[in-house]
Amino acid sequence: MKGAHHARDVSAGLPIPGPDVLELARLVDDQALAERLETAYGNGARILALEIQERESILRALENGPPTAALAELRGTLLAEHVGRVRDGLV
Repeated sequence: MKGAHHARDVSAGLPIPGPDVLELARLVDDQALAERLETAYGNGARILALEIQERESILRALENGPPTAALAELRGTLLAEHVGRVRDGLV
């Protein structure tokens, strides 16, 4: 349903409640990403693939303490993925 408050998968298969997607859009420092998040929410998207730079933008936005449990879980998952990419020399 468009605009419904159902969970969406933003990254790594994690369900993120709709209001949290909008909160994340407000927090990120990347206007294009913010618009993608808002558009995905508005379109009722269930999955949104993220580029590495978008993942890093989300990590920056959430580094001072994610405002919700779902965003805290997203941060933890993205951080673990980032550490793995660094370890493997991919970034």
